Amino acid sequence: MKAFKKILSLTAALAIMGGTLTGCGSSEQVVLYTNADDEAVTAMKNALDNNGYSGKYILQTFGTSELGGKLLAEGKNIEADLITMSSYYIDSAQEQSSMFLDLTFEHNTLTEYPSYYTPITCQEGAIIINTQALEAEGLDTPTCIKDLAKEEYSGKISVPDIAGSSTGWLLVQDVISAYDEEEAKEIMTDILKNAGPHLESSGSGPIKKVRAGEVPVAFGLRHQAVRDKNDGLPIDYVDPTEGNFSLTESIAVIDHGDKTNPLAMEMAECIIKNGRAELLETYPTPIYEGETADAEAESKYPETFDEKLTVELLTEHKEFVDECR
Repeated sequence: MKAFKKILSLTAALAIMGGTLTGCGSSEQVVLYTNADDEAVTAMKNALDNNGYSGKYILQTFGTSELGGKLLAEGKNIEADLITMSSYYIDSAQEQSSMFLDLTFEHNTLTEYPSYYTPITCQEGAIIINTQALEAEGLDTPTCIKDLAKEEYSGKISVPDIAGSSTGWLLVQDVISAYDEEEAKEIMTDILKNAGPHLESSGSGPIKKVRAGEVPVAFGLRHQAVRDKNDGLPIDYVDPTEGNFSLTESIAVIDHGDKTNPLAMEMAECIIKNGRAELLETYPTPIYEGETADAEAESKYPETFDEKLTVELLTEHKEFVDECR
């Protein structure tokens, strides 16, 4: 009798577990892959959790190169149902594998984007300075990217490496767009030389060194410097006269055919409609109709590269930098 009761108890427990797994377990949850930084991840989670999707998704973060590699290698076989990712990777993955669904919700962007994704953030590059360290070193404030190649900044700058950081690509776009090939190579060679051990594999590496006063000057993401300055740190930023080039990160839904999770499209819409207000606090570039930004937060020289950004173009620019090392 005791053995029979134990069997009944075990059966009941398994039934409860099975019901739980069927109702809201991982088999029904939306899998969200993202390359976003902490602030964007928090905003997306808040948008989902505050609008009925708490417990209905699994979010996993990746580096840009890692997630990009998965998209290109796995295509529609990727485990994710929903992604946020650098737009140029989404474009290349779609061209290669036709792996994304057209978005079914209204998203009124200020500029036109493909039907299969819509931006969540826009991130611009800028020169970042530690005002105290710059004064202590007796250095002039740089006004352009070309200034970073001057001998006086030897060992005094930190920049992200395009080999590991999409932020580094913004720097390279500045150089290639503004100067002819020969001068561009000279400038890039001298910038890499000046950075020396302060050439960083992550986009956040340079601003961390500027905050710590290890170097007085860096190139990085403009919105991070704006935030630091507003928080009272001795940080300021300079919009380079070559231009504030930008990269967007976008949201897209994976086409898994008849196995597509219908909640993925709902969550994409939720993030855009309910997450943008918080995202604008960190990434202050307006993307959608009706959005505004503080005048101080707007860059002086917004620029768009004259070629479409693709993984193939990124590879070309990596090769250009390799020639300058």
